[in-house]
Amino acid sequence: MRIIHESQVTEEHRCSPKGSFELFRKHMSIALGGVKDTGRWGGGHPFDVEITRLPPGKRNYPLHAHAAQTEYYVIVSGRGKVVTDGGVEHLLKAGDHFVAHPGEAHQIVADRDVELSFLVIADNHPADITSYPNTGKRHLKPEYRVVAVQEADYYDGEEAGE
Repeated sequence: MRIIHESQVTEEHRCSPKGSFELFRKHMSIALGGVKDTGRWGGGHPFDVEITRLPPGKRNYPLHAHAAQTEYYVIVSGRGKVVTDGGVEHLLKAGDHFVAHPGEAHQIVADRDVELSFLVIADNHPADITSYPNTGKRHLKPEYRVVAVQEADYYDGEEAGE
């Protein structure tokens, strides 16, 4: 068994080019010997755990939904909201818990005057597709590519000679 203290874990800073999305996070499960986005099948843990901080007024990611992954959130400090599909907003405060199930679009936003800190516990799947309802983009895992999707007939280009 390995035991670490969160103060020993390096904090990653992510910020979008225009600064709308910004977060600081510590990958606790990786610090405990896990492999990012890799479950037991690849030598990782059955779930990933991170501690995340959002600066005042910042969003974690664009509104998105996972096809396979479930994320469990525990609000540690501060205030904010989780925005769901259709723009529905749920206020968040320290002590709140919620689960984003596969197919449920979600985005976390810190209040303008206070940092929001939370734990994210996510199960690991060999593959997942993250959908972005506002832009129609998809993030493919394990390819780690973001693609724009165009509708096509199921058989388009599939038969010999096309």
